[in-house]
Amino acid sequence: MNFGERLKRFREEKDITQQQMAELIPMNQSNYSKIERNAQHPSIDQLIRIVEILEITLDELLAIDSSIYIKKRVKDIENNVEEIYNQLFKK
Repeated sequence: MNFGERLKRFREEKDITQQQMAELIPMNQSNYSKIERNAQHPSIDQLIRIVEILEITLDELLAIDSSIYIKKRVKDIENNVEEIYNQLFKK
């Protein structure tokens, strides 16, 4: 599922029309329609407004798997703990 399809799905789940969405962002309906068709990309400000309106996270809209980031951070922490342990107890 691409960005426009996800955006449309989230919008329809909230029972919001394209016209209503465009007015809330604010932007014209024609440009909003282009975003859902992947013919145009939203600006950062528009993207932030979209997730606020739809009450979703940016990760959800962009389909970012935050668990990958979390797993990497956990691994980094584990490595740091192991390094500290070795410095303290394996002299």
